[in-house]
Amino acid sequence: MPIPKVLGIETEYGIVVAGAPEANPITTSSTLINAYVSSLADRVEWDFVDESPGVDARGFALEGGSGIELDTHLVNAVLTNGARLYVDHAHPEYSSPECISPSQALLYDKAGEEVVIRAMANAKRMLPSGQEIVAYKNNSDRKGNSYGCHENYLVDRDVPFQKIVSELVPFFVTRQIIIGAGKVGSEFPGKAGSKVAFQLSQRADFFEEEVGLETTLKRPIINTRDEPHSDGQRFRRLHVILGDANLSETSTWLKLGLTAIVLAMIEDGFLQDLKIELADSVTSLREISWDPTLTGTVLLRDGRRLRALEIQQAYLEHALEHAEHYGMEYLGNSTDGPALLREWERVLAALEHDPMTLADSLDWVAKWQVVQGYQQRHGADKQDPRLAAIDLQYHDMRPEKSLFRRLPMRRILDDTDVKAAVTNPPPDTRAYFRGTCLARFPGSIAAANWDSIIFDLGTDPLRRVPMMDPLRGTEGHVGELLRRVKSAAELVEALGS
Repeated sequence: MPIPKVLGIETEYGIVVAGAPEANPITTSSTLINAYVSSLADRVEWDFVDESPGVDARGFALEGGSGIELDTHLVNAVLTNGARLYVDHAHPEYSSPECISPSQALLYDKAGEEVVIRAMANAKRMLPSGQEIVAYKNNSDRKGNSYGCHENYLVDRDVPFQKIVSELVPFFVTRQIIIGAGKVGSEFPGKAGSKVAFQLSQRADFFEEEVGLETTLKRPIINTRDEPHSDGQRFRRLHVILGDANLSETSTWLKLGLTAIVLAMIEDGFLQDLKIELADSVTSLREISWDPTLTGTVLLRDGRRLRALEIQQAYLEHALEHAEHYGMEYLGNSTDGPALLREWERVLAALEHDPMTLADSLDWVAKWQVVQGYQQRHGADKQDPRLAAIDLQYHDMRPEKSLFRRLPMRRILDDTDVKAAVTNPPPDTRAYFRGTCLARFPGSIAAANWDSIIFDLGTDPLRRVPMMDPLRGTEGHVGELLRRVKSAAELVEALGS
């Protein structure tokens, strides 16, 4: 049986200073995050001791340590909802807490948007008149730079990594027909990219390999970073860098949920007879992204040609059968499983019949409908710079400027729940322990990360409390204890006994 699919999202936001376009992006990102964390009662820094981004799932590590620069000197805070808010190179990044279901992970991703909105409002009050920091939940700056929206999934360590690669790649390459954020034009170099008027994915232009360790150069479809942030003997954290940053709740929910379902089938050995291998996965990724009509085909290694819709349908058929035989308990104690399968069926059927019927559900369809409508009304050709401006405005995080917020998109969440998730952690993962400790004892915590908290009790030495199992430290596990103790010292003593 598959292990529970603990999951979460890391989102890097695009950033500019309106009124000061030449502002340094690193300084701007730091200003934005400081504007938020400075409004909190106490601030707890991130603990980098367990960071190991250079360890590769294929069995080696880069020479000389990680080989990947960690910006340990930049602002990096832990929030009471269990999330991490920090500067990642030149971008503000919100990493959601560990979640037990796709709908819960969606909730905390939306809570991250609310954090960014509040940060922008705080920063505007601090900046000179006429200036404001503007964040965009998108994936490229149209200058050849791309920034990521990374997903993370708990996977059984016993599953061979090559099996994950071979059975996941066709799904990853084709899932963009459902979860792409849409993009006007292309940043792929050469004549091929210049012919693209609109594409499904913001990220597809920037991938060069099928498998690899990098995340910013020579980006791979399957990232091999082996940094479990948990018990590495039992678990693997699959770090997914391929996806777009979604605003549609349906797109985000499906992105997380369908990937978790496919990973569960891989763990159960349920995809061995799928027999779909792409001849060139990187080329196929771009071919599918560049074809919003969804009519094109991609070449398989056995010589067949299939549409992305047909490949997704094959995964769906296996998922329906898998659910019937094994259930879907790995998605947590929720109704996510059956609902995800129904929505997967609905979306694929609609994409087959008329993609525009999904303009209220999927980001790329919503954006494409707006772009086409503008072209028809104003006679704009595909090179018209106003179309790129529409694209950017779709992702504007300012509520009063956001094009996305003007559209009649389907909702899954309640705004009251989103606002509560800004400060309260998920109750059924270790994020509950992390977030609750930060809320109750911030002055007694020296630092924290995903798998431990370091307490400073005023005496030597500092006390590290490990959290190596993402499903320990829940409200059911430690809630009564946390409500009973009156100090961090009392908590640490009780945990030690």
